Amino acid sequence: MLAVADSDSYLKWAACLLGDLPGGGTADLVVVRTPIAPSPEQIAAAVGGGAEPPPVLSARSVRRLAERTQPDVVLVACTGPVVDVLVADVFDGLRPRPVFVSGLPGISVPATEKAWLFRSGCDLFVVHSEREVAEFSEIAARLGGGGAVGLARLPFLRSQTVAGGGNRVVFATQAKVPREREERERILLGLAELARLRPELDVVVKLRALEDERQTHNERHHYQRLWREMGEPGRLSFQAGSMHDQLARAAGFVTVSSTAALEAIALGVPSLVLSDFGVSAEMINLVFEGSGLLGTLDDLAEGDFRPASAEWCAANYFQPPERNDWARLLAGLVAGGPRVPAASLLDGPEHAAARRRARLRVEVHPSMLRAGYRAKRKMRRYLKALG
Repeated sequence: MLAVADSDSYLKWAACLLGDLPGGGTADLVVVRTPIAPSPEQIAAAVGGGAEPPPVLSARSVRRLAERTQPDVVLVACTGPVVDVLVADVFDGLRPRPVFVSGLPGISVPATEKAWLFRSGCDLFVVHSEREVAEFSEIAARLGGGGAVGLARLPFLRSQTVAGGGNRVVFATQAKVPREREERERILLGLAELARLRPELDVVVKLRALEDERQTHNERHHYQRLWREMGEPGRLSFQAGSMHDQLARAAGFVTVSSTAALEAIALGVPSLVLSDFGVSAEMINLVFEGSGLLGTLDDLAEGDFRPASAEWCAANYFQPPERNDWARLLAGLVAGGPRVPAASLLDGPEHAAARRRARLRVEVHPSMLRAGYRAKRKMRRYLKALG
């Protein structure tokens, strides 16, 4: 297998997914150079401290690697537009044609047509709950294109529980929500109030990226910069690195919307999902309805963390192991001999120009990596062209 990632969250997902494959095969993991490529520190955190960090390669170098190694499977662990361009353009014409696998690295409720469209050139689409399989299967049946929808437990969910004695409260940030500066200030003040009322607690804002690092999604109001601009009215610490290391010392976990909530549940850390700014698809927290975790900033100030509902867990991301079929589906695709490749819904002359513009995102010069503004502008035109 050749696994290609383009950002920090997709790299973590790919590295963990490879670790869950049955033995007997080999895998190469690389990062394709784009404006959102992770920093060396983010790469180290994503693959684990003891692992060899994957190289960051240009799109042409990734193509040459595929030609040289002739993988049976290419795992395209990237944001949607990059998946589309890699499969339709960069890897076009590989012989023998590999099985193309893609998926989504975290919570994907509600399912979206755009996620399916960008990955409809892949033979297997991996998601992580019974609910997600049902929703994306409905989209696939309605729109066509693509291949099978497979189920995998989120590979970084661990079954062990945390030993008692932790004194850390971990707030997991989310780049996209809440969007407004005032809303983020309210969260920081709520965390500071908890630290004031409970001085025995170490309240940590767990950052996805430092101020000068890129993420899968842009963050308008970075929490650490915002805290500094607020005059630091309280006792908080800001840390990047491994979420698992933070949770291993946690007495409580809080977020607005983050896949890290699932890690906290798996590790037995009492949690809170803030609902002050709404519960909706736009807030990326609709999936937590019925979980028992939704609460407010007032609950946060009181340290009112709680376990998730067992019924909700069974339907959302904590399905029995025997329900996970993605590896079996993949083995069937590899061993099945000649097959009809997945048909992308974006094939055709009406999308050719948009794809050429999108290709610039995976051929961007390293000097553009810090800002990436031209590539982002071209990507916006691409998204607009695809509707």
